[in-house]
Amino acid sequence: MQVPLFPLSTVLFPGGILALRIFETRYLDMIRACMRRDGVFGVVLIKEGSEVGAAAQSYAVGTLASIVNWDMRQDGLLLVDVAGDGKFRVLQTQVQADQLLVGEVETLAAEPVQALPQAYDYMATIIRDLLPKIHPLYQSQQFPLRDAAWVGGRFAELLPLHPAEKQTLLELDDPQRRLQSLDSSFLALQRQHAVDEDAT
Repeated sequence: MQVPLFPLSTVLFPGGILALRIFETRYLDMIRACMRRDGVFGVVLIKEGSEVGAAAQSYAVGTLASIVNWDMRQDGLLLVDVAGDGKFRVLQTQVQADQLLVGEVETLAAEPVQALPQAYDYMATIIRDLLPKIHPLYQSQQFPLRDAAWVGGRFAELLPLHPAEKQTLLELDDPQRRLQSLDSSFLALQRQHAVDEDAT
C-alpha cells in the first residue's frame, strides 16, 4: 500500500482528532488529491528535520489519517481536521520532486479490545471532562470510556510528554502496557508539579 506521508512534530493515535493548518503547496495538493478520491495519508513523527522545507526523516510507525472537516481561508491557509485510523509501518520511502514524502507501508493489526481496568478510571474521567474543550468535533462523539486502547490513546495525547515518548506509546501493541506507562508518567508529572509548587 502506498500513501503520502505528512511528517509532523506531533503524534496522532488511532481514534484521535488532529487539527492541521496547511499552507505548503505539496500538502495542499496532497489534501486535494485525498479529498477527490476519499483517500488517506499517513501522519508520522519527525525524527530529523522540520515540518517545512525539505522532506524530513521520520519514525517508521505512524497512523493513517482521514479527512473529516476542512475550510479554505481567503489568505490561502487550509484548515483541516483529520481522524486517526489504523497504525502502519513504513517499509520504504521516496521523495517526490515537490519534496512530498511517499511511503510504501504495511498496515498493522488492530489492538485487542480490552476493558479499562478500574485502576485507570481516573484517566477516563479526565478525558471525559477535557476532550470536549479541546476540539469541537469531540463534543458530538460518543466516548468509549471502557475501551483500554481508546482511553490510552486519548490520555497519551493529553499528557504533556515529549513527542518521542508519545511515539514509544504509539508503537506499543498492548493497551495494558500503554496504560501502565501512562500511569507512571502521570504520577511523575504530579510529583514534579508538587516539587515546583513547593519551590515557589
